[in-house]
Amino acid sequence: MTVFPLKFRPTADGHVLFADDAGGFFKSDEAFLSRYARARLTAADDIFLLRNGHAFEEAGDLAYSGFEYRFASRLYAPGPMDYIILVPTLRCNLACGYCQVSRVNEHTPGFDWSEETLAAVISFLGTITAPKMKIEFQGGEPTLRLDILTTIRDFCRSRFELCEFVVCTNLQDVSPEVWNFLSLPDVFVSTSLDGDVATHEVQRTFNSPRTDQFVENLDSAIARLGNGKVSALPTIDPRRPPDPRSIIEAYTSRGMHSIYLRPVNYQGFARKRYDARASSSAWNAYHARFIDELVNYNWAAETPAEEYYFVHCLRRILRAGHNGHVDLRNPNIVGHGYVVIDHDGKIYPTDEARMVSRVGQFDLSMGDVFTGMSRSTIDALNQEASNNFHPDCVHCAYQAYCGIDLVDDLSRYGRIDVPKHETDFCQRHLAIFDKIFEMIYSDDPKVRKSLAIWAGVPNFDASLARWQL
Repeated sequence: MTVFPLKFRPTADGHVLFADDAGGFFKSDEAFLSRYARARLTAADDIFLLRNGHAFEEAGDLAYSGFEYRFASRLYAPGPMDYIILVPTLRCNLACGYCQVSRVNEHTPGFDWSEETLAAVISFLGTITAPKMKIEFQGGEPTLRLDILTTIRDFCRSRFELCEFVVCTNLQDVSPEVWNFLSLPDVFVSTSLDGDVATHEVQRTFNSPRTDQFVENLDSAIARLGNGKVSALPTIDPRRPPDPRSIIEAYTSRGMHSIYLRPVNYQGFARKRYDARASSSAWNAYHARFIDELVNYNWAAETPAEEYYFVHCLRRILRAGHNGHVDLRNPNIVGHGYVVIDHDGKIYPTDEARMVSRVGQFDLSMGDVFTGMSRSTIDALNQEASNNFHPDCVHCAYQAYCGIDLVDDLSRYGRIDVPKHETDFCQRHLAIFDKIFEMIYSDDPKVRKSLAIWAGVPNFDASLARWQL
């Protein structure tokens, strides 16, 4: 019998978590670790490992083939380009201190698409062969250029079999014409609600009349469009966060039960105004407290709530192929399945890449809509876009569930060869996966209820928490 390589990580309860390259996991103790390291596994160990998919008897047998299939299923392969982020303007009618895109004031000229840029964008969209298309309008505040949004919408409807449009708007000033656009059946709204109203005012609106106006527009959007078409997320200062319960109540009271917590990003204006470059320890403590509060909330709530990213990571552990979130894939190939077109027509592989370029740190553009795309820089970056052979990742028990974010490393450290365990990305995800496995192996009925809800099953199967002692 041959055992597939096992990685291990000590856990807070004094045991050891083991995982293989395909994401199979179990817990044991240091005695098992010693037996494994010294090739002195017992007959009981062999039976357990073979039964649970961590070993095989000969190459090509069913156990071997099953492992290879599970391993391959965890790798992300980019599909056709069917998702485009468009930035028709950098102008904005708010001045949020944590702005990550370095927006400009509402009346500043020179930061909108010209007629030539709009024509070139439409020509670019016309070359895409995918039958379905998702367009996300960002800014600035994209509704300041409703004319461009309308033109793009009309073209895409005529070009693609199925379209979806997402407008990332602050919902601060909404004209009747904007309401009409947002009310269309294929248009969705993404906005920001930074927890309770007091926190939102401190970070975004700065005065009560503007805050009241936003709250009225947000509630109107939910009433007019329905919860299924309106999503919101809070941006959190990890060093001065709002109480978790206040965020949960602010969202669930409006019928929004999926909350995507985001720490202040180390991009744009936030670089100067927030200590966001090395804030993972503060964020990890707050995020774990938020998850605990969600567990308590869900125990008695008629309609449960989730933290979107935590649930995404949970599902990556429980099953392969859960690659919907673009920031956590392996390999994290950029510049192929989707791109970003900025206010000046330049094309970027990700939204974060345009932010890095915006502050003058690196030029991560890959051409423009006038002359076409050049992939030389991006393809060089993509050569390092996998954690499978990275020397800092190959021994990590969480490697199969994790990804890699080279653009974030470039933004924070100016390089991509910083030891992974020292990066904000790694430290945050180690904490998330530690928390998930703590919950998977918990006997607390409150924890198991939330795990079942988040995993999408009636009851969380205790047999998933496998042991070999």
